[in-house]
Amino acid sequence: MDRRDGARVSRTASVDERYVPHHGDPSYAVTRYDLVVDYVPESNRLTGTATLGVRALEPLRKVRLDLNDLRVQKLLVDGARAKYRQQRASVSVELGRELAEGEEAEIMVAYGGRPHPMRGPDGDAGWEELEEGAIVASQPHGAPSWFPCNDLPSAKAPFRLELSVPQAFTVIGNGLPGEGRRTAGRVVQVFDQPEPMATYLATVHVGDFVEEQQATSPVPVGFVAPGGLREQAQEALADQPGMVAFFDRVFGPYPFQRYLAVVTPDDLEIPLEAQGLSIFGPNLLHDGWDAQRLIAHELAHQWFGNSVTLRHWNDIWLHEGFACYAEWLWSEESGRESADERARHHHAKLQAKDQDLLLADPGPDLMFDDRVYKRGALTLHALRRRVGDDAFFTVLRTWTDRFRHANADTADLERVVADVAGEQTDLFDQWVRATAVPDLP
Repeated sequence: MDRRDGARVSRTASVDERYVPHHGDPSYAVTRYDLVVDYVPESNRLTGTATLGVRALEPLRKVRLDLNDLRVQKLLVDGARAKYRQQRASVSVELGRELAEGEEAEIMVAYGGRPHPMRGPDGDAGWEELEEGAIVASQPHGAPSWFPCNDLPSAKAPFRLELSVPQAFTVIGNGLPGEGRRTAGRVVQVFDQPEPMATYLATVHVGDFVEEQQATSPVPVGFVAPGGLREQAQEALADQPGMVAFFDRVFGPYPFQRYLAVVTPDDLEIPLEAQGLSIFGPNLLHDGWDAQRLIAHELAHQWFGNSVTLRHWNDIWLHEGFACYAEWLWSEESGRESADERARHHHAKLQAKDQDLLLADPGPDLMFDDRVYKRGALTLHALRRRVGDDAFFTVLRTWTDRFRHANADTADLERVVADVAGEQTDLFDQWVRATAVPDLP
């Protein structure tokens, strides 16, 4: 690796370290995760085996894994016992030899304990015990609450999950369900997620669910909910197949193998996205706009955030701004206010707020501030007004195609815009790299 590559890694570490401190190791990539997890809801006890394929991005003798408050019981590197040092939220692994740049190894970790949410600068995230079951909501830092990982958004990898729970429970995970079996009072279900996934999007739901399929095209679409909430879910999610079809048309092909809304038995403060899934509390499900916009928002993250994933957390607007703009597009498509009306309403509100947010780098305290969502969406609307609908929607489809299942940043988006509609540096300077809210075109 030359000095320029070394500088790149250093900048990578500093950006993500500032947003999510003490997470991730930019010296290596993960090529796959294979998780075998056994969970006992009554005692909130988890035991697991995680097998990670890793590839060195520079010469390496050790790597760091993120794992929070779960005890390592055995650790192997390429099938041989390896030395390691565990701290509360990480495990330093001695590889036993030097990996050259590009060389791969396999790390197996057997571990266990009582999982719980991790505290971070934006609040708690991760594995959460419910009254009857469990939920995992990891954005942006909660993945190490239930499995060892390289917790960087740029470290995307395919996942395979085998989850065992008592027979009274149902399990939901990312990807398509595969082999299922019952044994010794337990149910074991396999989920396969072959498309690369950021660690924070990996999720598990344990509860008593019924599943309903709503559509089969362009992909299977449906929901799972506790039996007592099925009718409420049917009414609130009635437009979900139409949303999938509409976004598939305007954003490009839906990027995963299915889409499923998960309705939890407990109320949630906010809905949550995961890869191939969205999670809603019953308090967030009704047929009014306040709920319907959130259903559209979480669905849009399948394209913007889950398939096209930011490289570093400072570009969170590439997730939230696009998903917010998807709300306004669905508003227009469903016969409510037009996207332009929504944009002008929120532009006026944004101009009345503090002008201290830098969209290009909002900082950890503001990364989920509502102004990131609205200013990001307004940036897209300003672009649409300037270049016209044909070029704008070509930009969106080019963006989701060029970076499908990959990572990207604002500079990549600017290049897509330039390729499709000509250079728009002044627009990005005004909306993304300055704090004052500009006028809409």
